[in-house]
Amino acid sequence: MEKLNLHSPDFTQANIEKLAELFPNCVTETRGADGALKKAIDFDLLKQELSTSLVEGPQERYQLNWPGKREALLTANAPIAKTLRPCREESVDFDTTQNLYIEGDNLDALKLLQETYLGKVKMIYIDPPYNTGNDFIYEDDFAENTEAYFERSNQKDEVGNRLVANNESNGRFHSDWLSMMYSRLKLARNLLKDDGVIFISIDDNEVHNLRKLCEEVFGEINYVQEIIWEKKFAPQNDAKYFSLNHESVICYAKSKIDFSRKLLPMTEEQIARYKNPDKDPRGIWQSDNLTVARLTPKDRYEIITPNGTKIMPTEGRCWGVSKEKFMELQDDNRIWFGENGGNTPRYKRFLKETQQGRVPISIFKYQEVGHTQEASQDLKETFNNQKYFDYPKPVRLIHRLVYLSTNLLNEDNDIILDFFSGSATTAQACMQLNVEDGGNRKFIMVQLPEACDEKSEAYKAGYQTITEIGKERIRRAGKKIKKENPNTDQLDIGFRVLKVDSSNMKDVYYTPDKLMQGDLEQFTDNIRDDITPEDLLFQVLLDWGVDLTLPITQETIAGFTVLFVDDNALAACFDTNINEAFVKELAARHPM
Repeated sequence: MEKLNLHSPDFTQANIEKLAELFPNCVTETRGADGALKKAIDFDLLKQELSTSLVEGPQERYQLNWPGKREALLTANAPIAKTLRPCREESVDFDTTQNLYIEGDNLDALKLLQETYLGKVKMIYIDPPYNTGNDFIYEDDFAENTEAYFERSNQKDEVGNRLVANNESNGRFHSDWLSMMYSRLKLARNLLKDDGVIFISIDDNEVHNLRKLCEEVFGEINYVQEIIWEKKFAPQNDAKYFSLNHESVICYAKSKIDFSRKLLPMTEEQIARYKNPDKDPRGIWQSDNLTVARLTPKDRYEIITPNGTKIMPTEGRCWGVSKEKFMELQDDNRIWFGENGGNTPRYKRFLKETQQGRVPISIFKYQEVGHTQEASQDLKETFNNQKYFDYPKPVRLIHRLVYLSTNLLNEDNDIILDFFSGSATTAQACMQLNVEDGGNRKFIMVQLPEACDEKSEAYKAGYQTITEIGKERIRRAGKKIKKENPNTDQLDIGFRVLKVDSSNMKDVYYTPDKLMQGDLEQFTDNIRDDITPEDLLFQVLLDWGVDLTLPITQETIAGFTVLFVDDNALAACFDTNINEAFVKELAARHPM
């Protein structure tokens, strides 16, 4: 019986729960007057979420903290004056594809995607820098206010974020990595659907910090699993302490109660366990133990088998069903007494009535999802046996993660996002899975155009940046999948390349006292000279939150160029000196 509250509703706790949905990182623990721990709101962090400048206010609390955390939060929330510029010549099937490849700083890209893909991404997979001391991380400038950040973000790319080596001698070795990840994970969470999920590959160096960081961003309650991936098939005999043969994949849901994973297909070995020796019309089955390890007197009864043998449960056990239920099962031919009719009775479990699949275990064996050597070899084969990229992930590993977390029938056209896409393994895994189950998953890859080492094989072969390698891999992998599966005309192996760029508008940072009469002419048009109508269209799509993969067509109406998005959903003309006749003719099309 439920106890009566005998008091009015606790609006404080209700408000805390509401704030927790919006700002899970602002929920902390505090000790009340009675000494008991309870949930509370960290008002300092909440003020920071709602502020455009740094908020001071140190206070002892249970949380992960590091130098630069507040600045990272400020950076995540600060606006930027950038856009995504379409690049048709580097795209594949630009007009029809629903996939995106975004080239640029992923912090900028995540901000630019907030309007269009807010709450629409089903699954995120990332393989960020592991912070081993040799990896390069993004050096974001956190020590500035919103105004300064906004101004800097409107300037040329070479002044913006850059990659630096994070050496262990750096006094902020862990802090810099945490700040880099914090701002990006905050933005990534916004993009996930309520039933969405994120997988993050990581090694021993930061797995402990990443778990605490994700608990703050996604909420401790939304932790799903830490998956152990067996990345090597042989021990490293020269290891000083232990041969490190695994990495972790951390999994968090946007809302754990809304997230559900699929079952893995049953193996041939599992299916082979099902037989049908008695030719039961209900199909193949396997027998299961009918006794249980408990002592319930009424369930210790004698059973007489078809050949007359009398059988009792063994000492310390009883039958798993009552005598009445047993008789029902026997009448329904669901009890198996062996081929001679005198064995201990067992329950017949039919394949068609069992859970159709296997529950995934938290250890991913290399036999099922691949290892590092397989990943490198697959990528080398894609590029004519040349090694152009270090430490890629196996396609089979990402394939499994996408399979488990996306819809089977793909009625929602699930979106897969990877904003540390590297060699674009995730894109290949998505295309491969789509061709296998007829799905229509769409991918968004984001990668910084990090320069390849001039001494590397990739650079010598003409690939100057990692993005060039990633795009070429998608092209080649798509063609191979099509060739191996010729009856898949509907398979989308294309991608629309968009590049993070400065604003399409001219910089006009002049104060009146510095403005000369001769400068006025440059302000007659505020659009940069190198901008095309399609460039401007994509800025409009971003500002309005319109899907960036919708088909685009171009027509000439009354001598003016008009771009139509998704047939007649949106019409845009950026020509100058348009006239009334053109407006009337365009209006007659009745675009949405």
